[in-house]
Amino acid sequence: MKKIFLTILIFIAALQLNAQQNYELNTGWLCKNIQEVKESGSQLSNPIFATNNWMIATVPGTVLTTLLNNKKVPDPFYGMNNEKIPDVYNTGNDYYTYWFIKDFTEKAKGDDQVWLKFRGINYKADVFLNGKKLTEKPIEGMFLRSEFNITKALAKDGKNRLAVIVYPPDFPGNPNGGQGGDGTIAKNLTTQYTAGWDWIQPMRDRNTGIWDKVAIEKTHGINLKNPHVITLVPGKRLPNVKQAPVTLKVSVEAENPTDKPISGVLKYEIGGITVTQTATIAAHSNKEVKFLDMGLSNPKLWWPNGYGAQNLYDFSINFVAGKKILDTEKLKIGIRQIDNVWNAQTKSMEAMVNGQKIFIKGGNWIISDAMLRFSDARYDAEVRYHKDMNLNLIRIWGGALLERPEFYQACDKYGLLVFQDFWFSGDCNGRWVDPMKKEDQWTRRKYPDNHQLVLSAMEDQIKMIRNHASLAFWCGGNEITPPDDILNPLKNDILPRLDGTRMLFDFSNSDKMSYNSIGGNGDGPYGIQDTKTFWGTKTYPYNSEVGSVGLGDYVSLERFMPDKNLIQPEGKQLDSVWEYHKYIAYDNHIDAYGKPKNAKDFAMKAQLVNYNQYRALMEGFSNEMWNWYTGSIIWKTQNPWTALRGQMYDYYLDPNACLYGLRKGAEPLHVMMNPLDSMVTVVNNGFTIQNNLMVQAKAFDMNGKEYFYSQVFNSVEPSSVRRFFPLNEFLKKLDKKEGVFVSLRILKEKDNVLSDNLYWLPGKDGNYVGLQKMKSAPLKADARFVTGHKVAITLSNAKGNPIAFFNRVALINSTTGKRILPTFFDDNYVSVLPGENRTITAEYTGKPENIAVEVYGWNVEAQKIKIGK
Repeated sequence: MKKIFLTILIFIAALQLNAQQNYELNTGWLCKNIQEVKESGSQLSNPIFATNNWMIATVPGTVLTTLLNNKKVPDPFYGMNNEKIPDVYNTGNDYYTYWFIKDFTEKAKGDDQVWLKFRGINYKADVFLNGKKLTEKPIEGMFLRSEFNITKALAKDGKNRLAVIVYPPDFPGNPNGGQGGDGTIAKNLTTQYTAGWDWIQPMRDRNTGIWDKVAIEKTHGINLKNPHVITLVPGKRLPNVKQAPVTLKVSVEAENPTDKPISGVLKYEIGGITVTQTATIAAHSNKEVKFLDMGLSNPKLWWPNGYGAQNLYDFSINFVAGKKILDTEKLKIGIRQIDNVWNAQTKSMEAMVNGQKIFIKGGNWIISDAMLRFSDARYDAEVRYHKDMNLNLIRIWGGALLERPEFYQACDKYGLLVFQDFWFSGDCNGRWVDPMKKEDQWTRRKYPDNHQLVLSAMEDQIKMIRNHASLAFWCGGNEITPPDDILNPLKNDILPRLDGTRMLFDFSNSDKMSYNSIGGNGDGPYGIQDTKTFWGTKTYPYNSEVGSVGLGDYVSLERFMPDKNLIQPEGKQLDSVWEYHKYIAYDNHIDAYGKPKNAKDFAMKAQLVNYNQYRALMEGFSNEMWNWYTGSIIWKTQNPWTALRGQMYDYYLDPNACLYGLRKGAEPLHVMMNPLDSMVTVVNNGFTIQNNLMVQAKAFDMNGKEYFYSQVFNSVEPSSVRRFFPLNEFLKKLDKKEGVFVSLRILKEKDNVLSDNLYWLPGKDGNYVGLQKMKSAPLKADARFVTGHKVAITLSNAKGNPIAFFNRVALINSTTGKRILPTFFDDNYVSVLPGENRTITAEYTGKPENIAVEVYGWNVEAQKIKIGK
């Protein structure tokens, strides 16, 4: 019996192996500048051509990445190094035009069909294999997949040579300091930010290169492509209950490149259910095959972060002829339905998932890395940080790209809805009069030059990512629509035909998304604000971009600033590196904590401002949930370059206090105090009523003395805001001239803390005089390993001490003192009340050795702690 079972397993494994072989060509590439190459593509792609003096190339990657990896240029993210790298606008395109060569082994036997796939080349390319040109005309456009059937071009001995010449964008644009430089970068279908923006300096090669994955796929006759799975979830659902049935609508393209028709059975499997559909694919044709609708009983639903689990199903679809699998496609499917309704109260769109309204707490995303050095691990870490901020949406800004499937996989995993812009921006595409731009607004409104190319790329990229549960909304462009002959086909044909389940916003601050009744651009503001503004000033009802500062701490600054430039910014005369890296002034907000002594002191005090800014931002919007707002999207949550603004963590994946202030303010169940009237308020973002909540309010002076005010039982309805009691009179009686702490908590039975929020209030003159005079708190710290890659750090503050205020915890290498990155904390920049302790869990990736814990705070001396078992 065991032998029979083993034989069956071996047969199944062999069947799957023979059905499809798919691998990436991501090592062994060589390259050379076009100016150094005299031979033709046919000669270069001949395996006998010698490549002894060619440079090792990084593929996938940009030319600039290859040059950096070969130490031909300095790190453009460090100091002023970017100024030392020649810009393509000045050198001419040949300077960054490169030949790429790759040898690989592959044969085709019997009915094998072998496919060469490029997922992205910027900007134009010709492709040669074994002396033959594969491209009838150059590949064009950064956002377009390319596929070649190379079966007949493969060498009989299996030793093959691929040669690809890659040209920069036709119009690299003058990087004159404008948003997108002189704007002409947008004449191409490429990333606009590469000519420079207000958060980045120009990328000198404009992202030229084979920047995305190259793969070989082997099939047997039939090539399955672009499967499409739509999930319909009727009614209003709740997580963690038995679910009514849902409907799946499935289709797939089947291509037959052979000379004969092929008949067989298309079969897909999900949740233990198999569905089949017979099909005949004519010779040299591509056919979309639709299955009959399938009902799935008691499904495990996918929910956004904070609302339920992110359940995902394995989904596979096969083409079977006889007993042979000709091809297979595999996906991860999340079952959910996303809808939008107009909220007449707020005059903005309200997002719904599985019939439940979702208050949008979002962050704007540019791109993971400005030099396109993407990896699954980096995507996972960055998206996880957004989950840790208690956000439920990421918006992909239109001046970059349509994000990669690996990004979407991370969003599926962590429950981040995605608002995906297409490749347009108001800055480059003509919304405003702009003296930095080369051409007038009417001309810029027609960018890019090749509209048909844009439509083709839209079709292709929609097919690439449409199956991801996290993909929630499409958007025509950032702060502007595409030209009408692009927008109308997208709206009226392409999306209804290829998707049909997601809303398209014409542009990111369209009145159909968020009605602009107050004038202005429809988004922002972007600079630092008085925290009361977030509570008291009504802004756009579904603000696509609202943000503040985001300076990293001193350790972060040290990573990309030379020692001589680590000078605290003062007044309008900035150090050159601070200015080059786009510093936004903190004005007098830092001075309220005492005039900084140096850059290290400045960076520490900036974290206090960071925390308050983003906590207040999300609290203020949440306070008016469904009354003024249906959501807000922060500008911005991350940087793909070493910029000094708008980031919850730095380029090196080291979080700052912005992340934890935002995490606090965006808690699903959260207690907070309105700075305008001191009203203690609870926000419940969940789908169920919260009963028997005890809301507690206390105050502490700078010496740690406690002043109890009240604790009250009450309930909070689902997805609602409830006011409890004001603290004005209580705080007036304290009459603390130098400031006071306010501690708010939500407690359940046995004093289980559901929400804990500590405010530090200034003295009567608006300055934090009391903080500046605080006595030190001898904080006791203990750390131990727990399951997996987790460390539990317990901070204890004895009775009689002042509050141990604003403590930063880091995992470090005990030998070098360097931080271990990324590390994910369930809280940070924490304060410990007298007589209490706090336990923080830190999780790291990989297997770093010599781990220790570092703790320091406002009034806590830095200490290094060994980790126990």
